Amino acid sequence: MRRDKMHLLAYVKTGPSANHAGGWRHPAARLDDIFAPARYERLAQVLESARFDGCFYADTQGIPDIHGGSFDTYLRYGGQISYLDPLMVLPLMARATTHLGLGATLSTTFHNPYHLARVLGSLDHLSGGRACWNVVTSSTEFEAANYGMYGLPAKHDRYDRADAVLEACCALWDGWEPDALVMDKASGLFADPAKVRYANYERGGVRTRGPLTVPRCPQGRPVLMQAGSSSRGREFAARWAEAIFCKANGVANAVAFYRDIKDRMAAYGRAPEECRVLPSMTVVLGETMSVARERAEYLESLAEPELTRAWNSAMLGADMKKARTEAEVEAAKGNQGHGGIEDETRQMMRDHGLTFEQATSRTRGVVVGTPQSVADHMQEIFEAGGCDGFVIWPTVEPAMFEEFGRMVVPELQRRGLFRTEYAGRTLRENLRG
Repeated sequence: MRRDKMHLLAYVKTGPSANHAGGWRHPAARLDDIFAPARYERLAQVLESARFDGCFYADTQGIPDIHGGSFDTYLRYGGQISYLDPLMVLPLMARATTHLGLGATLSTTFHNPYHLARVLGSLDHLSGGRACWNVVTSSTEFEAANYGMYGLPAKHDRYDRADAVLEACCALWDGWEPDALVMDKASGLFADPAKVRYANYERGGVRTRGPLTVPRCPQGRPVLMQAGSSSRGREFAARWAEAIFCKANGVANAVAFYRDIKDRMAAYGRAPEECRVLPSMTVVLGETMSVARERAEYLESLAEPELTRAWNSAMLGADMKKARTEAEVEAAKGNQGHGGIEDETRQMMRDHGLTFEQATSRTRGVVVGTPQSVADHMQEIFEAGGCDGFVIWPTVEPAMFEEFGRMVVPELQRRGLFRTEYAGRTLRENLRG
């Protein structure tokens, strides 16, 4: 039996749909407060009361228009869109909590190191050491177009740039010594210039001089999170990630992925506890299995299948109205596409005997059950050595997180699998604890 505890992160969006295509239509879903600060403050408090390590905002830099060459489906049926910039709501959530980690998704392909280091260092200061950066290299042409690019670089090139951007950001964050900010009125010394230095970083087209205007932040640098599943993505994660957002796809696959990541980390001289592997899951809960199944069936009835296909178009990088087979997607996607979704689609085809078209039309990853059966599912993967915890996706916001905190978390705590109090002050301390 494992002696350590599970870790939980919440996957959230600045909008009514964060995962399930029909979630926003549910009677328990709030739609009237998308632009209200209180929505995000309340969400943060719900997650902190359930002792989640943190949350992170998934973000796409644009409205997907791959499916049918139009954004019609995404807008018409309520697809996953960031209606607000997450960096605007995270400080609100910081004010409403004291322990919850707060993550933003930011692209190394579209942003330069100085901007990234500055905004993330600022968030770490404002939150008292709870900032997290979900590092992405981006995977769609419509996002690239919004940043003035004529196309995405090849995946390997995007990861090479990501390595350089991370190195540059670290050089900027490390440019201030911890005690450089003196602020001594009597002596007249505000900051010691001998303890501030230029970054002078340049590699592979990534260049920044520094120093940052932001002094050393409480964590030194934000917690780094990553979700790549390809071999190159795993190598990047093994070097940098402190939390990995992945897919479980069964106990055996989860264990294989977990061991692969930990082995790769060792090659970089990193200890296993320096990175938490967290597969995603979403739940539909009921007091009994029959109630849970009924609720799941109702929720599924609210989902528009065409929106699910549009989501897959965006994630796979090819128009599902034209590309009906895996080979057709491969031929059409170019440099686009999310490797983790491709792997999950193939797994669904194998496990359920589905065609590619059927697999890309289904809602995936939903665990339906009672608090006890959901805890059983989580415990099985955790104790098999397939994860260090989970990323929880919502079906209905905020109701699902409230139910999870009220029903599943106490069951995990009763089994000794999950914390009853936070281990430390910063997000890094809580993830390591």
